[in-house]
Amino acid sequence: MTLMQGFILLNVLFFGAAAVFPRLRKALWGEFESWGEIAKFVGFGIVFGLIIGDYWTLRLLKDSLFAAVIPYKQWRWTAKGLSMLSVPVLLIVYSKLLDWIGRKKAFYVLATFFGISSLIFAYFFAHEYYGLPNTVKSPTRMIGWLWYVFVEMYGSFVVALFWAIMTDITKPGAAKRIFPLIVLGGQAGNAVLPFILLPLGKNVFGNSAPVVGICGLIVLVAGILMWFFMHVLPKEQLEGYKTKEAEKIAEEETGFLEGLKLLVSEKYLLGIFAIVSFFEVLVTIFDFYFKAMCFDFFPSEVLANDYFKWYGSLTGLVAMYCVLFGINNIQRRLGMKISLILTPLLIGVAVVLINFTSGTTVALTVALAVMVCSKAVNYALNGPTLKQLYIPTSEDVRYKSQAWIETFGSRGAKFGGELFNRLRATFDGIWGVAGGASVFLLLAGGLSGVLVIVWMLAAVSVSKRYDKAMKNDELVC
Repeated sequence: MTLMQGFILLNVLFFGAAAVFPRLRKALWGEFESWGEIAKFVGFGIVFGLIIGDYWTLRLLKDSLFAAVIPYKQWRWTAKGLSMLSVPVLLIVYSKLLDWIGRKKAFYVLATFFGISSLIFAYFFAHEYYGLPNTVKSPTRMIGWLWYVFVEMYGSFVVALFWAIMTDITKPGAAKRIFPLIVLGGQAGNAVLPFILLPLGKNVFGNSAPVVGICGLIVLVAGILMWFFMHVLPKEQLEGYKTKEAEKIAEEETGFLEGLKLLVSEKYLLGIFAIVSFFEVLVTIFDFYFKAMCFDFFPSEVLANDYFKWYGSLTGLVAMYCVLFGINNIQRRLGMKISLILTPLLIGVAVVLINFTSGTTVALTVALAVMVCSKAVNYALNGPTLKQLYIPTSEDVRYKSQAWIETFGSRGAKFGGELFNRLRATFDGIWGVAGGASVFLLLAGGLSGVLVIVWMLAAVSVSKRYDKAMKNDELVC
């Protein structure tokens, strides 16, 4: 039996048991109010599965294709900086798009844009001179820079807009049941699509250019399915959290900078910003450590991608089974505060593991395990919980401030992590490779400890404000 066959069989048995034993289903995921609610999570779970599976495939291709045309260790930090600098301009376009055509049509436009753009990238990556057949690495090869920024923007805008729409059409009680199960669909896609698509470059096509084209077709299909489910689901399943205050705010016209103004003036949003940013800083440090070892070990992009399929698929599997076995019960039963502080605690443990195993024969395996578990817990627990924090907020917060947080905040945090990674080369020059590594990891551990503490304080603060808003049926901001 292959891994994929075992995966399918296990899921059939699990969902079969949940269908036959209602008490098991209720204990794990809560009690659904109607078949319409079930149809909602199934439909949007499929869409999110395509989006996340597609994004993770592109995300893993992002670094390997960049490394195939541009020296990776020397220039990845510059790519992160370029990605961050492009955000303000792209946010202006994004905000204007929302104002002009509305959020749902904006999603269809973005899906079409990223789908067609992926097909164009596939063509140029297959080109004899501009693409992968040319094995000369140089920072002057524009396709590498454009590709890196393109994939980063896909993750920021498409995923963020999908969740903004979900928070807008889901009531708080239903969100506790539905959001983790939509994440379940996303992680199922994450487990399956990279595992199937990434080896095609090595085993079928000779390089990964055609895989980029396949990813373009997948996001186009996701856009079509989103439109379909928006038109066939019962109307009551497309209604979200409303208060009189929200209706009054919705009537006021605002510009694209309103989201930024709200972000810097509201402690609640700054708390969410801190939670998102600190996670990205720490995981960026882990990510560089992990992928630099991978590219040293695997000499070509197809071999690296063949290994990365395990990273993507294992992340999806761990996150999926966290949801299947009821990790959402932590938030439903223990509350928002406990749910939010668990992730920084686990990240702290990961930092300790990396420090203790660096330079040993198991360093790559431990780094893989840390990345898989960090990402999986974030997707299965921290992510759905964070999305619920936007429910008691105005439309400007859900669409514009959230975009600032998840694009500029996320990209800025990653760039900050990359600047910290640059210290490694400086330390190596002063103390040698072994000594530099020790000093770097010691400093990284200290930074991580400070960020984890502040992260937990922010989590406690925003959870208290969220609980108060839910109790009083009011908007936070």
